[in-house]
Amino acid sequence: MARFTVFAGTVVFAILSLFGLMFSWWFVFPLAIFGFLAALGTYDVLQPRHSILRNYPVIGHMRFLFEGIRPEIRQYLIENDQDEEPFSRDKRSIVYQRAKGVEDKRPFGTRMRVYDSGYEWLTHSVVPKKIANEDFRVTIGGPECKKPYEASIYNISAMSFGSLSANAILALNIGAKKGGFAHDTGEGGVSRYHREGGGDLIYEVGSGYFGCRTDSGRFDVDKFRKQAGHPQVKMIELKLSQGAKPGHGGVLPASKITPEIAEARDIPMGQDCLSPASHPEFTTPIEMMQFIKKLRDNAHGKPVGFKLCIGHRREFMCIIKAMLETKIVPDFIVVDGKEGGTGAAPLEFANHMGMPLVEGLTFAHNALRGAGLRSQVKLGASGKLVTSFDIAKALALGADWANSARGFMFAIGCIQAQACHTNECPVGVATQDPLRQRAVDVTRKSERVYRFHRNTMHALAEMTGAAGLDHPGEFLPHHLITRESDRDMVTGDEIYPYLPEGFLLREEEDEFGYLMRWRRSRASSFEPFDLPLIEAGLEQRA
Repeated sequence: MARFTVFAGTVVFAILSLFGLMFSWWFVFPLAIFGFLAALGTYDVLQPRHSILRNYPVIGHMRFLFEGIRPEIRQYLIENDQDEEPFSRDKRSIVYQRAKGVEDKRPFGTRMRVYDSGYEWLTHSVVPKKIANEDFRVTIGGPECKKPYEASIYNISAMSFGSLSANAILALNIGAKKGGFAHDTGEGGVSRYHREGGGDLIYEVGSGYFGCRTDSGRFDVDKFRKQAGHPQVKMIELKLSQGAKPGHGGVLPASKITPEIAEARDIPMGQDCLSPASHPEFTTPIEMMQFIKKLRDNAHGKPVGFKLCIGHRREFMCIIKAMLETKIVPDFIVVDGKEGGTGAAPLEFANHMGMPLVEGLTFAHNALRGAGLRSQVKLGASGKLVTSFDIAKALALGADWANSARGFMFAIGCIQAQACHTNECPVGVATQDPLRQRAVDVTRKSERVYRFHRNTMHALAEMTGAAGLDHPGEFLPHHLITRESDRDMVTGDEIYPYLPEGFLLREEEDEFGYLMRWRRSRASSFEPFDLPLIEAGLEQRA
């Protein structure tokens, strides 16, 4: 309650000044000052537009004051608008502007250093096209899927109820319903707030099997069948790992579990909630495919796939070999880059575990192409994709659609305070504190979610048309150009070439560097095929 101290103090001093007028007219001056501040604080608490002001009346205005003068301070003294911590001011500003429906154009040219190494751009056409339909869709569902889903190419990535507040989940889902795009539940299960919003859901099944678990934490097929049968649930996503902390489990302490979280996760009150690092239902690639078939058999014909952050590339090829051997092919795979992650993670994991999205997506796309399976599997991508250029680049590298978590968090008021794990989110987005989360006005914030998606799709349509294309899915690596040095630039198809279809199934020179891992992978185990050779090599090196 300390955040209301200043507001309460202004009210007290305003009342004292009012009584002081009985003794001296000089009290009119403090009355004017404190009366104004008390009125301002009252307005802040009652207004629904700004989350910061609702949670920090009076003193919250200091943030907007510093926000106004910060560009000059940063430009000359500290940093520029492209520095990422982890999202740059430029990227956050574009989300805020598009979510609010205000002017998102900028005068006086780019602020980016276009001659610095790493600068990227898209090639454009002298005969640009006008794209009338900006509701870009992709059909997700392979030959075994009876109810394919017509998904937007930009959706809300996985964020659980419990990590986000009830109001945040509700605002996201209502916005998704209005905009016709999907909302991934995260591994925390389908909560009452997901259902109340009415929007399309991707039900994520993590290693804790929340919402479809037995009392001992194993998978419960009957509970899963009930969850998957809900009309809002459009796809099932088996989570293997996430970008923030791949290969790391999690614990939600009993002290943080509310009755509503327990209801959504189907867990008891008063006990720590465990998310194992690996799935207890399978240990080999073939067993994983059999588990996916089990999900598919009970998913009422809806698309079933899995999500992962690429780690050992050979293990991903083990999964592909299991697909070929069992003839069980998932409908989709979501590649999460290590730069993704709304959840808190150990510093070493956040900084040094997992493959970034560009490399992970390129590898997954090519491995599927090399095995001749790419046409059967749709690819999603997630990891700091908040602008139309981010989406276009992901599509060019092989994705069929993109997901964003933090982009939509910005749309509902996140200010990148990075206090998500403390339960003290200043804008009420990532907290279970009922007083803090009241700052998220569901009606207004859901409209911002809808506008952010709509305006981002409009910007993507303009970029697509400028490139002379009819649909964003037509972007290819050669549309990307990257500067390698002051004078040199290289096209995307030189950096991210597509592997020929069926290449891995043919015996030929490994010019792409994939065959070595393919030969060391096997469907029966995630262990390398030539483990004795590796052990011998380690002994020799020692």
